[in-house]
Amino acid sequence: MKKPDLRGVTVATVLPFRDDLAIDWDGYARLLDYCACPDGIAAVFVNGHAGEGGSLSDEERQMVITRSRGHIGKKPLLAGIIAHSTAEAIRQARLAEAGGADCAVLFPPAPLGGGASATPRAPVAFARAVSEAIGIPVSIFQYPVASGFGYSPQTLAEMAAIDRVIAIKEGSDTMLAYDENRRAVKQADPDVAFLPSNYNWFLAQLAIGGDGILSGLVSLAPHLFVELWQASLADDLKAMRAVNERLYPIVKAIYGPAPIVDMHTRMKVGLKALGLIRNADPRPPLLPVLPEHCDAIATTVGTARRAGDIRLA
Repeated sequence: MKKPDLRGVTVATVLPFRDDLAIDWDGYARLLDYCACPDGIAAVFVNGHAGEGGSLSDEERQMVITRSRGHIGKKPLLAGIIAHSTAEAIRQARLAEAGGADCAVLFPPAPLGGGASATPRAPVAFARAVSEAIGIPVSIFQYPVASGFGYSPQTLAEMAAIDRVIAIKEGSDTMLAYDENRRAVKQADPDVAFLPSNYNWFLAQLAIGGDGILSGLVSLAPHLFVELWQASLADDLKAMRAVNERLYPIVKAIYGPAPIVDMHTRMKVGLKALGLIRNADPRPPLLPVLPEHCDAIATTVGTARRAGDIRLA
């Protein structure tokens, strides 16, 4: 089995829709040119939360994978698997593999809520069953601990010990959990890529240690994240802090207002302000961003563009 190298910056792409909420393929192509193709972007993650994978049909998810593969060349392509059962996850993962994905990113299935994700038995059996049913490796999507779907350090360690698991997308949303999970995973298998993905703490996570960055926000500010990762690789804390200061206003505009679930729609608002997509609306049950937040995002993005922190070409 080929195991792609997922160290570095992975962009979790958002997905633009037209006014009738069909996929805007022309806008998606412009988006990929902007955020997936620049030097320093190591891999591309589609059909996750940022890409509204849960609202897409099988055919649409396949088309996203196929079109992304054709656009990004040989860069590793990860595909989100958002399912309600192990059987459904296997079906989706097989479709992703057939479409050209290099890695299946396993979101915790809904039945693991309510506490089942806090102990290893069911989550490990889920990851093992899906990984053994397909010919590509898998990555584990770690939810915020407070969501009830976040895995414990022991659970993540046992998942990391599965040979076909190559990465953990770490989104526990607390620094203590991040550090404990990183230590547990690296002890289980130091070759499993541990990818920071929390909303507000990219600097802190990389300062503790990480193998890259995986974030939807890379869709909006790819060059800043490449700079942050390069500073991290150089162990240059001063440079990391400097990039973080430039990134901070964008982080606050996207993740600051409640509800946090609107974060990916806010990213699309920023991309619309940049002229890359025409429509920022999500598919229901998500709702468009309120006008006052749209204005604040457009102002922030415009300031970052004038400062050279957001570069269109």
